[in-house]
Amino acid sequence: MVERRTTPRHRTFKGGSISFAGAAGIECIVRNLSPAGACLEMASPIGMPEDFDLIIRPEYQRRLCHLVWCNAQRVGVQFV
Repeated sequence: MVERRTTPRHRTFKGGSISFAGAAGIECIVRNLSPAGACLEMASPIGMPEDFDLIIRPEYQRRLCHLVWCNAQRVGVQFV
């Protein structure tokens, strides 16, 4: 597989909350993180919009995200 990321990601295990269109937060785990994006793990990414807000805990850092890829339990996002 060819690495296409512009910056390397670092493994992490942080809590996160995804919100979009006024919906209540969907809990997730931030599995890796870089200044440009992240990999998020959740129960099911079905129905995820292309753009959403992510709160990364414990810092409560808010990031606007764009969905790049998804599979059964993980999604890759680029920070906007």
